[in-house]
Amino acid sequence: MLKKRPTIRDHSAEANLFARRAFVGFVFVTLLVAVLLSNLYTIQVDDHQDYQTRSNDNRIKVIPIAPNRGLIYDRNGVLLAENKPVYNLEVIPEDVDDLDASLAALTQFIDISEQQKNDFLDDIKNNRRFKSQVLKARLNEEEVAKFSVNQHKYPGFSIEARLARYYPFGDTLTHALGYVAKLNKKELSKLTSEDQGTNYRATHDIGKLGIEKYYERLLHGQVGSQRVEVNNRGRIIRTLSMTAPEPGHDLVLTLDIGLQQIAQHTLKDMRGAVVVMDAKDGGILALYSNPSYDPNLFVHGISSKNYKALLNPDRPLINRTTQGRYAPASTVKPHMAILALEEGLVTEHTKMWDPGFFQIPNVEHKWRDWKRWGHGHVDVYKAIEESCDTYFYDAAYRLGITKISDFMAQFGFGDLTGIDIHEETTAILPSKEWKEGRFKESWWRGDTISVGIGQGYWTATPIQIANATNILVNKGEHRPPHLVQVAKQEDQVTPIINEEKPPVILKDAKHWQIALDAMHNTVHKTTGTAHKAFKGVNYDPAGKTGTAQLVSIAQGERYDADAIKERHRDNAIYIGFAPYNDPQIVVSIVVENTGGGSSVGAPIARQLMDYYFSANPVNLLSNTGQQ
Repeated sequence: MLKKRPTIRDHSAEANLFARRAFVGFVFVTLLVAVLLSNLYTIQVDDHQDYQTRSNDNRIKVIPIAPNRGLIYDRNGVLLAENKPVYNLEVIPEDVDDLDASLAALTQFIDISEQQKNDFLDDIKNNRRFKSQVLKARLNEEEVAKFSVNQHKYPGFSIEARLARYYPFGDTLTHALGYVAKLNKKELSKLTSEDQGTNYRATHDIGKLGIEKYYERLLHGQVGSQRVEVNNRGRIIRTLSMTAPEPGHDLVLTLDIGLQQIAQHTLKDMRGAVVVMDAKDGGILALYSNPSYDPNLFVHGISSKNYKALLNPDRPLINRTTQGRYAPASTVKPHMAILALEEGLVTEHTKMWDPGFFQIPNVEHKWRDWKRWGHGHVDVYKAIEESCDTYFYDAAYRLGITKISDFMAQFGFGDLTGIDIHEETTAILPSKEWKEGRFKESWWRGDTISVGIGQGYWTATPIQIANATNILVNKGEHRPPHLVQVAKQEDQVTPIINEEKPPVILKDAKHWQIALDAMHNTVHKTTGTAHKAFKGVNYDPAGKTGTAQLVSIAQGERYDADAIKERHRDNAIYIGFAPYNDPQIVVSIVVENTGGGSSVGAPIARQLMDYYFSANPVNLLSNTGQQ
């Protein structure tokens, strides 16, 4: 068998093949290196800022700092609302691996109620999980110490020291100051829609009622921030920079806490309201509604038990000074007298006979006077001094409801007074249009009779009555009621200016003085309905009593308080001012279901005026010679 001849290798061809393959490999490697270098450039140069930011986010946090809420003072510099430090147990939900287990373990050494736990769980459902939420507020020293020892076992849990609102006078000022409480989801959404959400990033509380709510923007201040470096467990290592928060404005009120306490003392356990105004500028010196409640209960979250206790028939949650609707009764008789004089129905010398009742011609029904046998011959002075109902029944009948409604609207009845709290009602100033809209019925002339003595459909709030009285006292000049004098921030003092309202202008200005003189006689003449309450005073007061009937008494029957349910008994009302020649204060008092204004309302006014003038001595006596 012949042997196969060996192939001779072509070294030149092999060398060329190797060269081509080496070149392709080199190009491929070069391309890969170029891609790598390109990516390195992109990461190190182009995307440097982005990765730098991500890196900082891992070790640097920007923490918002809540501003200190502004303080509130009375007119004499007494602190009414302050900020006190408290220790809260707070949780950042996203930093906790097993929330249920952690909560169960914590209860071994910190007393956490079921309500606190449920409230906390509701809060984290309605808020972002990276935001700190309060689990328990106001920890005591023992609880703080126990948690501090065990804190390493509970990542995401921490004790935070915060300033919380505190009201040192408790229930004395609740309906004026209001209170702050936990910021809820609805309020946060509203703030966000108003571009205020960022300013509340570190804020847990917000004003809910009264001055705290009305002046929330001023009291809150501006949020600050700090950039801090943290470790992998989230603990702050050091502070890199800080922008200090701007504290809220301090408010100085027109209120006098001493007078406010007198108002509370005089009402005792009676339901009612007291308003005392500065006759010179409309500033509220006292604004007290009874019964009241402690606003501190709401600051840290009121318990179900405490809240249910406030839902009782005495309705302490209602601000009777601005939301209580009462028939103004005889306190509007001076205003009615002015209207009758203005319309020429009477003069200051006109007299009418009062037999103790009034009748519309050809109508059998009798509208009775409070004095069964009547007041005899009555002029405008005597009608106010002795509070003659018959005189004003007749005046109202002849005036008609349209003139009465239009005139009384000028004094603020049926409208908001503009006082600087949101909790206010307009009450009812009746008119033909009002009755048609409310009851789909026409107005009858008989409806007007009771309106003449502040009864019937007519209702007013104590602040409306005080405002209307102040307009009368100042002879038409309208000085709207307000609670805040100035806002202060460091050395900057900003006066709070109220919206001006047009004055009431009469055809004959002397009609003001006739009504005021009659109110003066009401206190100083022995036949005046307020004479007994003001015997022996060293200042010169004037006023008008009122008794508001709540239930109708059948024809021929007499009012017997003992035979009527306590809630159906008459309300006592009083308006007054002093000194007569140079009025400084105006009072408006309503006491529910206690009887007459002369026996209950006037003595309360006496105590308020006694305190005011003992603290503010002036030339009190007028030159009228009537004491």
